[in-house]
Amino acid sequence: MPDRPATRIIAVANQKGGVGKTTTSINVAAAMAEAGRKVLIVDLDPQGNASTGLGIEAEARKISTYDLLFGDVTVQDACLSTSVDGLTIVPATSDLSSGDIDIHASERRTLLLRDALRAPDVQALGLDYVIIDCPPSLSLLTLNALIAANAILVPLQSEFFALEGLSQLLMTVREVRKEANRDLRIEGIVMTMFDGRNRLAQQVLKDARDTLGDLVFDTVIPRNVRISEAPSYAQPVTVYDPTSKGSAAYRMLTLEILNRTGAEAAP
Repeated sequence: MPDRPATRIIAVANQKGGVGKTTTSINVAAAMAEAGRKVLIVDLDPQGNASTGLGIEAEARKISTYDLLFGDVTVQDACLSTSVDGLTIVPATSDLSSGDIDIHASERRTLLLRDALRAPDVQALGLDYVIIDCPPSLSLLTLNALIAANAILVPLQSEFFALEGLSQLLMTVREVRKEANRDLRIEGIVMTMFDGRNRLAQQVLKDARDTLGDLVFDTVIPRNVRISEAPSYAQPVTVYDPTSKGSAAYRMLTLEILNRTGAEAAP
């Protein structure tokens, strides 16, 4: 039998808040699991929205990403099952709010997450993908994610200042490649909250494709009420309303990601 492919680690990052980063993390991970992949979300955002959006109550978060980074625990210790078959999560708590300060005290301050995700116990989990939901800032937590990851997925809202903010993130990616993770690649950029009736949104999409070419995914994520409602029911939109336009869009995006990583739609 051929060796099992290595786990692929994707950081979902954008230093701007409100661009659909956590929504994209949850729904891409859920669609991957739906396609037969075994997926782990690492909630690296102190707000813990990915954890809440997958139904992990605060009292269930006995071990969190904070403990994974700074405690003597493993991914196996920290990961929890979700209601989606094949999808687990290392949840976040507000303890992570002090993460940047605590990271400064560590000699391996930029390698903490990489060390945790490359430990032998992770291989034993048989994961196909790890999705890291980064905080909305270019912090040391985000830097840890970029150094740990094979690739970065960037959600980009279809609004006027979208491309301005992106340039700073891409400069950070170049620095990480140069200094700490030369294999980091840009998985792609996905336009979110897209309203095709809006001329500005259409222009932003055109500008993004003109500037960034094939880095921009063909799939755009529409403004869709079902996507907005799903987190309040602690479900991915693919579970909350499997036939909605939002579900269809996230499945198409996930298929693009699987194809870009050389995977089939089913294992």
